[in-house]
Amino acid sequence: MENKRIQNLTSVVFLLALFALVIFLEQVIKPTDTMAMLLTVTKKSAVYALVAVSMNLLNGFTGLFSLGQAGFMLMGAYTYAIFTIESERRDSVYYYFDQVVNVSLPETLGGALGSVGWLVGVLLAIILGGLVAAGVAYLIGFPVLRLKSDYLAIATLGFAEIIRAIFQWRMLGPVTNAANPLKSYVRLSDFKIGTGDAAINISTFVAVLLAVVCIGIIVMLINSSYGRAFKAIREDEVAAEAMGINLYKHKQIAFCISSFFAGVGGAMLAMFANTVQANNFKSNMTFEILLIVVLGGIGSVSGSCIAAVFFIFASEWWLRGLDSGRFLGIFAPGIFRNGFRLVIFSVGIMLVILFFRRGLMGDKELPYYVKWIKDKLTTQKPKAGEANG
Repeated sequence: MENKRIQNLTSVVFLLALFALVIFLEQVIKPTDTMAMLLTVTKKSAVYALVAVSMNLLNGFTGLFSLGQAGFMLMGAYTYAIFTIESERRDSVYYYFDQVVNVSLPETLGGALGSVGWLVGVLLAIILGGLVAAGVAYLIGFPVLRLKSDYLAIATLGFAEIIRAIFQWRMLGPVTNAANPLKSYVRLSDFKIGTGDAAINISTFVAVLLAVVCIGIIVMLINSSYGRAFKAIREDEVAAEAMGINLYKHKQIAFCISSFFAGVGGAMLAMFANTVQANNFKSNMTFEILLIVVLGGIGSVSGSCIAAVFFIFASEWWLRGLDSGRFLGIFAPGIFRNGFRLVIFSVGIMLVILFFRRGLMGDKELPYYVKWIKDKLTTQKPKAGEANG
């Protein structure tokens, strides 16, 4: 019990320090600085960490091999964008169609309650994106959750592609704008404290806060009785059923919750990307998220978060110089050319897999390794007299 309390206190202190660091960096780093990319990759890392943890809930803790994450992210992104587009700019967004949805939640609630109402409207749109994804997952779950292993993966991947095609269908243009992008909705850059030149930008803080809150909810679920049932299903379905666990019910719950947070992640990705288009949510997005889960460790929440940070930072920032001819102060355009970044990145991934067969964290969490290191440092070898007793 004492160790548990210490771990919880350590986690709280770590999160408070993280929030303080993010706020500090956001005020110190200007958009024109060379380090501005740090804030960009931090926001994207927060989004991918949430989606990776949501996939880990299903693949790592419940043992269901699903590849439909990109489809649920798409639904969350579209739902969020549709219900937050500025009223005065809707005609310029839906210039090919007669729009059906004319409600902007932030504007409606903001007009009645001010800035607090605007914030509530944004949160409602994010939650609505997650609920739409969860609702569709509930319907999809009826046929696909009877399948197992590779068959489930293929079925969910197929549904994700079907969803992407449907959202580009011209008949749904008045709602989804068909293959045209959605824009002019509330973005992360719109989150500021104050007005004018004195406004304080908190976009990175908002992205990190949303991801931390959602991941915290998933962790609480994993540690609940439902989470223990998920793990029992993962270990042995026959034994779990013999203990009275309703297999289909708990699989459906895990599938819907995972999809809900994937939808929330899709809404956050829309806020980050500034535009939403179905063609961006291809199957390779799901494979990137799966790669993060495997690199971090299947069954490890902290592993997914750490792997998401390293994956985004390396692919989007640290190795970019390999494509432009200059890397680590070395100018070699004959060697460092377009596409070389992907070669080095792939080699790095293979090395991680070779030396960490179960991922960086395995199925353990960060406090376990912190305690392990602490025990190693504090353990002393007994003296000769003590050893002989």
